[in-house]
Amino acid sequence: MAATKLRNASKEPEAECKMDMSPMIDMVFLLLIFFIVNATAIIVQTDPLVKPPIASNSKPQEVKEGRIVVNVREDGSFTSEDLQPLPDENAIKDLVEKMKDRNDKLGVTSKLHLRGDKDTVFRHSRTAIRAAALAGVDQVVFAVFIRER
Repeated sequence: MAATKLRNASKEPEAECKMDMSPMIDMVFLLLIFFIVNATAIIVQTDPLVKPPIASNSKPQEVKEGRIVVNVREDGSFTSEDLQPLPDENAIKDLVEKMKDRNDKLGVTSKLHLRGDKDTVFRHSRTAIRAAALAGVDQVVFAVFIRER
């Protein structure tokens, strides 16, 4: 019995097993930074003079790459996404061709993103669609506001 007490007293306390979490946290932050840097934010600038119509059955577009934005103002004038004026059909065609070439190099299908004012007559939109077709873009996306249900 004395021998058992002696053995128990001379034993070292067992070391507590802990896992060091700092490398795991470092890895999580590195992955987070990697995905943030590699993510591409697609932001479509809006023309404050264009008020798109409201559509009750509209859906947000799933594929956002490849958009070539043309704004159609109420007076029938056209602007690009960066609000540069497009005076005629040839200017629209040149813009669409330039953007289509850039999208083709990236391997993305080009689409005409038409932002027309709700009071704009369709004949103005038809001019932009015709210019895009001449430039080789045959897909058109009409921008509208989504009505809350």
